[in-house]
Amino acid sequence: MTIFEKTRELGEMIRDSEEMKAYKAAELAQKEDEASQEAMKEFNLNRINLARDMQNGKLSREEAVEKNNKAFDELCEKAPLIREYVDAKAKFDAVVNQVNSIINFYITGSTGGCTHDCGTCGGCG
Repeated sequence: MTIFEKTRELGEMIRDSEEMKAYKAAELAQKEDEASQEAMKEFNLNRINLARDMQNGKLSREEAVEKNNKAFDELCEKAPLIREYVDAKAKFDAVVNQVNSIINFYITGSTGGCTHDCGTCGGCG
């Protein structure tokens, strides 16, 4: 079996993973939900305004981040499907990152430094 055949097999396994299925289902659910889309438009407009206020010196970076985080929490309260999507995407991204870490480990012999957060590292297992 060639490297490319193994790569194709790995891609298919990732595509068929429970994390990918959950991510795609959550993505579709929030895209089809009008309340989620409306809340997301409002959130994005708020982000644009925060960036403008930061550029104009009305807000510090820390204040803008704090306000953005609060707005994101409010978004998730208004539109729980957005939270489900974000959580599902984070779980899928963690799988992909772990796969990349494992591949990197076997190529270089290094995991790139231990963060002591097993979600960011695939070298120990």
